[in-house]
Amino acid sequence: MSFFTSLLNATPGAVAQGLVWGIMALGVYLTYRIMHIADLTVDGSIATGGAVCVMLIRAGINPIVAMLVTLAVGALAGLITALLHTKCGIPDILAGILTQLSLYSINLRIMGGKANQTVSVDKYNLLISQRYVRAMNLTNPIPLLLLLIVITIAAMYWFFGTEKGCSIRATGTNPNMARAQGINTKNDIIIGLMISNALVAFSGGLLAQYQGASDINMGRGAIVIGLAAVVIGEGVLKKISGNFALRLLGVVIGAIIYYLVLQITLQLGLNTNDLKLISAMIVAAFLAVPYWTKKNAKGGKNA
Repeated sequence: MSFFTSLLNATPGAVAQGLVWGIMALGVYLTYRIMHIADLTVDGSIATGGAVCVMLIRAGINPIVAMLVTLAVGALAGLITALLHTKCGIPDILAGILTQLSLYSINLRIMGGKANQTVSVDKYNLLISQRYVRAMNLTNPIPLLLLLIVITIAAMYWFFGTEKGCSIRATGTNPNMARAQGINTKNDIIIGLMISNALVAFSGGLLAQYQGASDINMGRGAIVIGLAAVVIGEGVLKKISGNFALRLLGVVIGAIIYYLVLQITLQLGLNTNDLKLISAMIVAAFLAVPYWTKKNAKGGKNA
């Protein structure tokens, strides 16, 4: 009985974290599924978003303005990766690793040489805070996060329905055919990576406010969580995933499910030091199950 009580108490926090990371996962979905690029910049850009947001708020900047700046900083990180890839001929995965590595030192400089910086809700006016995650009023972060998710999905749905959005989708689907149609695929890759990392950094700013601190290692393993959300979301909405907006919603749902599953495993008494191992196992499971299901289905037909 105590297990279910503890799980119930932890559920609002898991949902809130799932919504925060869901915005990051939308950025990962853009590069991984739409553009078919393995962008590892996100492990660095999410920490950059958190560092910039916290330092601006500590300097007395309005948190809304700070969040807008995180969008710009994230876009700049994506631009660096894109230029390394398109202008320098560096493979996408290596370009992302180089940017991520560079951002570690940059993030330290942003935070004044410290590995972490706190931003207490008692001292600063934050948009969201985990302290109020179980509150039954508007201080609860979940309503605002839901609103931000709706705005993000609506904006992405609109943009990828425009001529430039369709151009980016065409570049990701078949770059050779896109070039044959006169599309500048290099520019589309640059724009796509900038949008993706802008979303990731925005998520980092929200995460830093939610947990009350930015940390130099807060982005470590972010790509794993993002991919987990994408894979889980696709599995959940596989039957009705034809609509682009529903696919985007599925990514957010996938992030929430990921954190709920993670919370369940922790409530079972597993060591918190094994958190990264548990995360990797969850992702591996969700990746392997569809493969095994498909393989067994083919085996049954051949029999």
